[in-house]
Amino acid sequence: MRKKIFKIIELDEKDYLISKIYDRIMQTAIVVSIIPLMFRNHNVVFTTIEYVVTILFVVDYLLRWATADLRSGKKGIKQFLIYPFTLIAIVDLITILPAISYVNDSLRVLRIWRLLRILRIAKIFKYYEPLQIVLEVFKKKVPVLLTVVGFALFYIFVTALFMFNVEQSVNPETGELFFDDFFDALYWSTCTLTTVGYGDIYPISDIGRVVSMISALVGIAIIALPSGIITAGYMEEVNERKNGKANT
Repeated sequence: MRKKIFKIIELDEKDYLISKIYDRIMQTAIVVSIIPLMFRNHNVVFTTIEYVVTILFVVDYLLRWATADLRSGKKGIKQFLIYPFTLIAIVDLITILPAISYVNDSLRVLRIWRLLRILRIAKIFKYYEPLQIVLEVFKKKVPVLLTVVGFALFYIFVTALFMFNVEQSVNPETGELFFDDFFDALYWSTCTLTTVGYGDIYPISDIGRVVSMISALVGIAIIALPSGIITAGYMEEVNERKNGKANT
């Protein structure tokens, strides 16, 4: 019985239809549980949604706990004792906690319960395979992605340092420097590198504008690097999974 439950909650190929239905139910529950966060006021419908969703989350949590040894591939009570302290179990438990606010009306005013409900979005990684693949790609490409991030941070710091020292123009409206402190320069450098360009802080000197143009061009290249890495890694992971299924 436990093996059958494990295959269903883990999207096993032999029980694909039942497992897929289970995943769709949980995905729907996660999405529906987020809807009340779009409104300030609560009503009977939202309360009912919270009760139903919480019951589903609790059942899912208990089923995964009951099959902890099958998931790890190791027998023994130790696996059941360890499971509640794993990352996936902690996230599941956190997403159940907001239901406490419905037990005591005075607790609903605490913003922490709304924030915890937002974390329910993280649960969808367990039930949506494309997101699982993306997460696996991030794990495998961590060294390369960290290199790109490190280069981006270094470039942001250098251009901010350069701009802070060369741009001495004064804002005529406020009478203060456009880059009054180094944080302003870091903020501008980050916005420019990511090509966001809010326009609230900007250089007006010729040399400052040249730096801004160069930074924007470099930013396009830096942003494109992780996109290409993730896309290539995603295709590799998909092909590996297809080959793995074909060989089983």
